Amino acid sequence: MQLDILKALNEARQARRAAILVTDTATGEERLVPGEAAGRDPLAAELRKRLLSGRSGMLEDGRTFLTVSVPPPRLVVIGAVHISQALTPMGRVAGFDVTIIDPRTAFASPERFPDVPLLAEWPEEALKKVPLDAFTGLVALTHDPKIDDHAILAALAAECFYIGALGSRKTHGTRVERLTGQGASPASLERIHAPIGVDIGAQSPAEIAVAIMAEVIAALRRGRSTAERIAA
Repeated sequence: MQLDILKALNEARQARRAAILVTDTATGEERLVPGEAAGRDPLAAELRKRLLSGRSGMLEDGRTFLTVSVPPPRLVVIGAVHISQALTPMGRVAGFDVTIIDPRTAFASPERFPDVPLLAEWPEEALKKVPLDAFTGLVALTHDPKIDDHAILAALAAECFYIGALGSRKTHGTRVERLTGQGASPASLERIHAPIGVDIGAQSPAEIAVAIMAEVIAALRRGRSTAERIAA
């Protein structure tokens, strides 16, 4: 691999940006396509598909190989609650890097969340350490506007692939009014999944966690895809 291409690829990985190395196996010629430029590439349709799946492979021409580099999906959970305790191991098993954020130290304790990155800080501060991006899903579970709202607005601005918030339709209606008053557009607010989770009739915290995880994965793999958003 050419040194300049390797440098650009490493920089993309460090910044959690997607990129695809396009190699002509017949000539050895290589070029790196940043994820955000994929939509303007001659291979746009195939690149979008590969960004979505995260899979490398040979194209049908039998000579063009695509090496896909996408950041590992991340799940940022706002609220160290019972649902979070069930959701965290599910997310990790599914291949997500999970971080818990909650300024309430009575909830955000290592005893309740062992071996999990845990930030007992307000989201305004915590998200400076865990910047949101297109490969991050945000789950807001505190029911407290002082904690959830900033994180949701930050997730909308960062184009997170999934944004979900706990609460009834009535609660969400009130939330939409608040966020609109803080400058969020109606179109962006439609991206929020609320009530959160796939409707499976979930009742217990563990069941709700299953419903949330299913919705997160669906958003990553089948929704308005990360590939479509970063390659638009």
